[in-house]
Amino acid sequence: MTEHKPTVLVAMSGGVDSSVTAALLVQEGYRVIGAMLRLWAAPGPQAENACCTLEAMDLARVVAQQLGIPFHTLDTEEVFRAQVVEPFLEAHAQALTPNPCLWCNRRVRWAHLLAFAEEMGADHIATGHYARLRRRPDGSVQLLRGLDEHKDQSYVLAMLPQAHLRRTLLPLGEYTKAEVRRLAAEFRLPVAQRPDSQDLCFLGGYDYRTFLERYRPELVQPGPILTRDGRRLGTHQGLAFYTIGQRRGLGVSAAEPLYVLAKDIGQNALIVGPARELGQRALEAYEVNWIAGQPPRSQTFRVQMKIRYKAHPAPATITLLNDHAFRAEFDEPLRDITPGQAAVLYQGEVCLGGGWIFHTE
Repeated sequence: MTEHKPTVLVAMSGGVDSSVTAALLVQEGYRVIGAMLRLWAAPGPQAENACCTLEAMDLARVVAQQLGIPFHTLDTEEVFRAQVVEPFLEAHAQALTPNPCLWCNRRVRWAHLLAFAEEMGADHIATGHYARLRRRPDGSVQLLRGLDEHKDQSYVLAMLPQAHLRRTLLPLGEYTKAEVRRLAAEFRLPVAQRPDSQDLCFLGGYDYRTFLERYRPELVQPGPILTRDGRRLGTHQGLAFYTIGQRRGLGVSAAEPLYVLAKDIGQNALIVGPARELGQRALEAYEVNWIAGQPPRSQTFRVQMKIRYKAHPAPATITLLNDHAFRAEFDEPLRDITPGQAAVLYQGEVCLGGGWIFHTE
């Protein structure tokens, strides 16, 4: 009797990571189907290494043909704009600094890939993220950091529910980026030397400032740059262009370096100060997603927390406010806790989940 080989729907982007993911699964004997999401992007000078462009779609199709797997494109432009781009713009209107990649993964990417997997009779979906999954005897799944600490992407997967992760495969979690590039060359994939995408996929090749000016011009309202005691130092170009802890590009001179401390929406003011005034010891987060499906049993517990994708984990004590909110108190002040970003919790290599930062002190 021939052993049943599970069917896997692989999210392809025309990049090296998703292409190697598909190649590895084919090599391991899975029945593989390739799929690419067509996401909305601003019409403009698309960057060479951007995902979701026509060039990227053509590359993904070529890779699929080379691997001998079917390839499909899924039109998710409208839902992506409604569920990711518009909330991104609205967050900036509230002086928040959002991370839309986490929204996309939960609201668009996994939801539509899983729905299409059902339609195609696929058992799993797979992506090229650098993170790992540990399957437990009771059928539940733990999300783990990728082995390549420089590429670990567990942070951007922290808002995925248990039900999504149970049907997910992450083949690259056991590899470094250098190893993946070598595999791409060994598989003779045409994307082996393609550079990684660096910017938000929907910017359309524009820089951050130009995108906001084009789609939310009302956000580009100059206002005062103030010290905490109200002394005016200059004029900012729009609160949306600045983030907590920023030093460069303020356009003011002082006896010592100045950093963004806060944004005052009421006054449309950017509050700045020296490094000694920068740093907060606590935050509160809401809309918390627990990877296990429920919060830890203990009301108070210790974690390592990342407050940005590229941030170093910081030791903190968590106090649960309810099942979907927590307060974090850090051992040492952090200089760039930013409302709108995700606060993601770890214990060792295990990602517990995360929530959205809405209050700091």
